[in-house]
Parts: sequence; structure tokens; C-alpha cells
Amino acid sequence: VQLQASGGGSVQAGGSLRLACVASPGSSIGAMGWFRQVPGKEREFVAAVRWSSGEAYYAGSVQGRFIASKDNVERIVYLQMNSLKPEDTAVYYCALAYSLHWGPYFLRQSKSAGMDYWGKGTQVTVSS
Repeated sequence: VQLQASGGGSVQAGGSLRLACVASPGSSIGAMGWFRQVPGKEREFVAAVRWSSGEAYYAGSVQGRFIASKDNVERIVYLQMNSLKPEDTAVYYCALAYSLHWGPYFLRQSKSAGMDYWGKGTQVTVSS
């Protein structure tokens, strides 16, 4: 399974960006999610969408500003990022969990949140 993310770029604080990630065929989808990483720090969870229900889960730092959603036909997950802050600057990675039993408890189990496949990152830079 290959994951291809797009939509990164540079924006001023307060602006918006929308990321998209397309998953190639080859596995079931329990969830797709977004993570981010800055140099010298661990990768952190941002948001995930449970595929069966479309329900989204967020890190506290982005709750209320970011919206994760899925395409109901294609294997695409989106991340609408609003009210961006300089601290949102990072490389953003999309990921896929193939287990159809994926649920929010995976967010507490490990830092990878039960994800099995990872895409290459896309840079998001927010200037003040």
C-alpha cells in the first residue's frame, strides 16, 4: 500500500491549508490519520478518521482548528487546517491502519496509534 500526501506549503499565521492523502489499493482501511514531526522531536499524532463511521479524533493541540475527513468513495483522507500557528510548522505524514477493528483505544496504546502504513511527509510552514 502506498500513501501519497499533498497540499503542504507555506502560509502566514492565521491562514489555512488543506492536506490530502490518497491510499493505493491493496488493503482494507480501519482508519487513516495524520501525524507530524519537527526536527529533534518525536513524531506526534494529529488526527485520525475511523473509516467505518467517519468519526474523527484529534490531538488537543489542534482540536477546534483542524478538521479531518474522508472521501466516501475514494481512499482519501483530508486534513483541513485553520487558524494555523507557527508551532504547527512540521512535516506532516499520513498513515493507514488496515485493521477493521481500529478504534480510539489505539490512540492510547502507542504513539503510532495502530497505524501500519506510512506515507512520505509533506512540509507545512507557518510564519508569524
